[in-house]
Amino acid sequence: MKAKIITERVTWMGAVDWNRRLFDSLIPLPEGTSYNAYLLRGSEKTALIDTVDPEKVDLLLAQLADVEQVDYIVSQHSEQDHAGAIPVIMEKYPQAQVLCSEKGRDMLLYHLEMDPERIRVVADDEVLSLGDRSLRFIYTPWVHWPETMCSFCEEEGILFSCDFFGSHLATSTLYADENPQVIIAAKRYYAEIMMPFRSFIKKHLVKLEPVPFTMIAPSHGPIYNKPEFILDAYKDWVSDHVANKVVIPYISMHGSTEAMVTHLVSSLDARSIEVHPFDLTVTDIGELAMALVDAATIVIGTPTVLFGPHPFVFSATHLANALRPKLRFAAIIGSYGWGTKAAEQLTELIPNLKVEVLGTLMCKGLPREEDIANLDALAQNIYEHHQNLD
Repeated sequence: MKAKIITERVTWMGAVDWNRRLFDSLIPLPEGTSYNAYLLRGSEKTALIDTVDPEKVDLLLAQLADVEQVDYIVSQHSEQDHAGAIPVIMEKYPQAQVLCSEKGRDMLLYHLEMDPERIRVVADDEVLSLGDRSLRFIYTPWVHWPETMCSFCEEEGILFSCDFFGSHLATSTLYADENPQVIIAAKRYYAEIMMPFRSFIKKHLVKLEPVPFTMIAPSHGPIYNKPEFILDAYKDWVSDHVANKVVIPYISMHGSTEAMVTHLVSSLDARSIEVHPFDLTVTDIGELAMALVDAATIVIGTPTVLFGPHPFVFSATHLANALRPKLRFAAIIGSYGWGTKAAEQLTELIPNLKVEVLGTLMCKGLPREEDIANLDALAQNIYEHHQNLD
């Protein structure tokens, strides 16, 4: 794909990765992704803001073929999908300096073995002059690594936000406009990557309030030419508000847990509670993470495997604990053949969630009349607790 003109002085460069389906050997990419770099030309100096994944460096080099001089390479985030091509670009432009945050310097040295003499640390709120254009660097640690930062060009009104506000979405469209598909991709991105750092994201949103940008250019996904579109979504996602929603990740080996989940879903639905069951044998974990963004309650369903929870349930529960969604309540249901400690073990897996556990219900074999009654009681308990949601 060729470079695209954003303004007279700002050009999108990078790569659209149409076929990538997994990120970090963990995160599903059902719609691919992009690696966005931006060339900013001042009257005296030129800066390249971020690069691309090393596998796509040839595309970036082709876009830079007619660019004679790059004076600065801004590394807003040291992860390889942004910084991995920097060493190649440094070879092309031997006079270029790499600019990064204080913590970013060590990460670039360790991860990419760069020449330390060519790295320059920029301070939070420092302004770099390119002549008639400038860049102000805004530290945004834990979005989603500790060294991340944004860059703001006041003359262009563009905030280069790196992973902040990003979306894993392969598209030939340069701008997001108000496309709902972009918000869905951005919510998935937030859920999988940003949600564990919700308190930091809240502070950074406040920090960016006085910055007079009219456009947000992230390093993944399309550019926000209508910034309120994504800002309003982020403000909702990081707020303390939770929805009247229950998420049920589960596994069933011989039908017992499936029967329990099926009845609980029906019982919750009868009480006008939105329910999202996820069979973990077929679930995209990104969909599960998205559902957890604003859910009030999680109900974990598991059969028993050698006294403990099914390994898939163990993994999903561990992931939920790591993502730290703003859940208020939890419950555990499941089944066993001859003995179980699954509920106790799952409870120990969620210390980060800070939830009130509304109950555990483990039945021996298929659920019987008493178990069905207990599931209805659990649904009623959840309903009553949801009456006091913000």
